[in-house]
Amino acid sequence: MNQPKPLPSPATALPSDSQAQQTVQAEDKSTAGANFIAGIIADDLAAGRVQQVVTRFPPEPNGYLHLGHVKSICLNFGMADQYGGVCHLRMDDTNPEAETPEFVENIQRDVQWLGFEWDGATRYASSYFQQLYDWAIQLIQQGDAYVDLQTPEQIRENRGNFRQAGTPSPQRDASVEENLARFAQMKAGEFAPGAAVLRAKIDMASRNMNMRDPVLYRVLKAHHHQTGDAWNIYPMYDYAHPLSDAIEGISHSLCTLEFEDHRAFYDWVIEKVGFAKPPRQYEFARLNVDYTLTSKRKLKRLVDEKIVSGWDDPRLPTVAGMRRRGFTPAGLRDFCQRVGVSKADGVVDVGLLEFCIRQSLDPVVPRAMAVLEPLQVTLTNLPADLSVTQPRHPHHEAMGTRELTLTRQIFIERSDFELAPPKGFKRLSPGAEVRLRGTYVIRCDEVQTDEQGQVTGLLCSIDPETLGRNPEGRKVKGVIHWVSAEQGLPAEVRLYAPLFQTADPEAVPPDQADNANAFLQNLNPDSLQCRQAILEPSLRDAVPGDRFQFERQGYFVVDTDSTPERLIFNRILDLKDSYKPS
Repeated sequence: MNQPKPLPSPATALPSDSQAQQTVQAEDKSTAGANFIAGIIADDLAAGRVQQVVTRFPPEPNGYLHLGHVKSICLNFGMADQYGGVCHLRMDDTNPEAETPEFVENIQRDVQWLGFEWDGATRYASSYFQQLYDWAIQLIQQGDAYVDLQTPEQIRENRGNFRQAGTPSPQRDASVEENLARFAQMKAGEFAPGAAVLRAKIDMASRNMNMRDPVLYRVLKAHHHQTGDAWNIYPMYDYAHPLSDAIEGISHSLCTLEFEDHRAFYDWVIEKVGFAKPPRQYEFARLNVDYTLTSKRKLKRLVDEKIVSGWDDPRLPTVAGMRRRGFTPAGLRDFCQRVGVSKADGVVDVGLLEFCIRQSLDPVVPRAMAVLEPLQVTLTNLPADLSVTQPRHPHHEAMGTRELTLTRQIFIERSDFELAPPKGFKRLSPGAEVRLRGTYVIRCDEVQTDEQGQVTGLLCSIDPETLGRNPEGRKVKGVIHWVSAEQGLPAEVRLYAPLFQTADPEAVPPDQADNANAFLQNLNPDSLQCRQAILEPSLRDAVPGDRFQFERQGYFVVDTDSTPERLIFNRILDLKDSYKPS
């Protein structure tokens, strides 16, 4: 067997380097900025290098889309829209063992929910399998590909490393006829999985590990959700992806920075099959948000191990989870716009995401009152039930009003009462006064407790002269919300906190060695809390997807599990916004 040889020095140009690759790198550096891709596209159109902008969003249907995908969706569809082009939705479905129709359908639903429409029908890399196979035959005939009979372990071991060149396969110099025969055997299913692969014949000494004879096809006897059992071999992603772009006439292939080192092979394979006008690949920084995990593989573990309730668990950063949580498409698009597109990797403050969601909710979400931890109050001198009209939104009369009833028995928030209030406490305490939203000022006259001394109820009196006006001779600072005990609606309210208790969910605890399961150790045990709440009766007809601001509590959405008999609300976000955008 041939012995490995040392790599050329960094100053030495590799045989696989091309002038086109160097030009693209120079363009990247010169245009890096807030959205360097927009600059590239504008220059291409102005110079006539591109007649129409054609982009694509090409997910692998092996899981649900997450927040990182939202940035890519907004970029690809946004650039096409901005420059009068089109954007394709393509499933890069080259791994049938991990892909399902459920994932395909959810990807389509997510993209549409975000507000985008793709050009034509959904496309599939699997639709091009015959053409990709024909091109593989062409590569063999050109001497640019060969069948390798080494085991996967041998291939991995002989690949070398960053300091040492790889070892050529014993089959690397087999004849075209031998390779065609072996590839036909692979297609016919005569090789077991792992017994043979088709590899590109490039450069086992390349400093770019992706150019060391990468695998083009492997044997995989699996049922495919689109092609059934027609194939015993499947193309690798790195082979199928660039050629699918070329087939579809993609003008600008946009991907995240981890594919930067794959660009050389992207260009190589398109050039070798003979495309006269190939697409160009450009990389941008992926979206990293603190307290947020965007590894599809690790999200799948959380789902498979039932750490969360499913792919749409509101604690997950999946699009389905954020939709169920109550996030808005407008808020997510605004977030991606504010983050921008650049070459610089970094971590975005999750507070910016929450700020954008709140900004999208505040102008359009009706108000309501809800008590999440009820404490009963008896208004001892209320002469009769009082009808109260409140606006659905304080700044939008067009939203109308809602009718409430102040009854003798009401519920207030338990945190709005303190037996021994701290300094500056502006709510209710023994002998203190507070205003009930939209009604009277009340005074706490008596506290009821159980045998353990726990407060079970309050006896309060109203000041009948304070309906719609301030009391004379004294100032009442606090205003609290309330719900009628007789008319209030029982509901389950789910309060969400970050799923992880560390800003970097994958950070390894300092007392441990490197640990692939660190993200499981960083889970927040209090990421979900449930409350048995009482809601104002105007929410009786709320249906899944309806959003409200519960006054003083936060923004809430009716959960998909909710029914008229069992109302369930998810807290989208609380009202406090600590993020201050520049």
